[in-house]
Amino acid sequence: MWYELASGESYFRQGDLGHALKKFLAVEKHYADITEDQFDFHSYCLRKMTLRVYVEMLKFQDRLHSHTYFRKAAARTIRCYIKLYDSPSKSAAEEDDEMSRLLPSQKKKMKQKQRKAEARAKKEAEVKNEESTVSGATKSGKRHVKPVDPDPHGEKLLQVEDPLLEATKYLRLLQKHSPDFLETHLLAFEIHMRRQKILLALQAVKQLLWLDAENPDSHRCLMRFFHRVGSMPAPLTDTEKLIWGVLEAEQPTFSQLHEKTLIEANTFFLETHKDSLMHRAAGAEMLFVLEPNKKVEAIKLIEDSSNNLVSTNEALGPVREWKLKDCIAVHKLLWTILDDCDAALRWKVRCAEYFPYSRYFEGSRCSAIPNSVYNQICKNPENGGANHPDVGQSAESLSSNGKLEAFKDLII
Repeated sequence: MWYELASGESYFRQGDLGHALKKFLAVEKHYADITEDQFDFHSYCLRKMTLRVYVEMLKFQDRLHSHTYFRKAAARTIRCYIKLYDSPSKSAAEEDDEMSRLLPSQKKKMKQKQRKAEARAKKEAEVKNEESTVSGATKSGKRHVKPVDPDPHGEKLLQVEDPLLEATKYLRLLQKHSPDFLETHLLAFEIHMRRQKILLALQAVKQLLWLDAENPDSHRCLMRFFHRVGSMPAPLTDTEKLIWGVLEAEQPTFSQLHEKTLIEANTFFLETHKDSLMHRAAGAEMLFVLEPNKKVEAIKLIEDSSNNLVSTNEALGPVREWKLKDCIAVHKLLWTILDDCDAALRWKVRCAEYFPYSRYFEGSRCSAIPNSVYNQICKNPENGGANHPDVGQSAESLSSNGKLEAFKDLII
């Protein structure tokens, strides 16, 4: 299951939601199979009177869906459906409109590619069918038929009428079996805000603050929620008035907003966590959401962050405080939400120095840069210079295996 999770996350990063959903749902199917396999065990235990084992099996079944792999698969599945809702696949009419805007030569090339892809897919399906029918017979005379995947690319999984409804099914499992994890309520907040379920979103915010009030994501959800509430129109129906009354009664119960406006609460949050990169990024994002005219100040809050050295142990010595995944998240924030390409580029250059092996930031030693490792070895005096006597000997010893010059431009 770990491989399916890693593969699904890779597809998700590439934007291939079909393959990602197939991998994540495959993990969910494993747990469904485990549940079905226990059905035969019920009658067996009662027949053999092994009640102690039977009770242990029931307890195992109760906590089966709280396993780490299932929680990760369900959370990633929900994120796939949220992304599918935010960026739905193009309809046939939209594709026809795009085709009509192309030049005749471009249309011809596009149609040729489509025909080749269809022919290739048809040929692969025929080969699979032949392999399944012409498979060797077993000793008992029965043929072993290989199952054929009718949806190898996960295209049918993307053809759902309501992605948020599908996401809600897995959210309920997380809320039931993993209520103590922050990600469960973060996903609940994202789904309910998109479905206009204000009270359910309020419930998710309260759970987030109860679990970790100082978490940057909890602060984001709190600010976003009440900013959204503040922009809602006046209630007209009885239901809307009832919801509005609940919101007015609940808002004073939040200590973060006690006698403070949203802007003041965000400023206090920034002052409290001024030494944390992710807290500064969350505060900067909310500053831009609350006051869009302060975009420059929000970017400056992020760029003024300092990557201090922290001591770990005597073996490693002091290391930098920032983590790679946090820096990637900040870069995406600058690129998408704050929408400043120059600031994103400056951040990328800065992080490339801190993470020289990072492919995302294209560091000086990453494998995505041609000759980076080769040049680093040649320039590093610890490995010997060009005139070092050992260099000539090592080159001569390896010349029998082929010319080294042929591998200088090799990209892995």
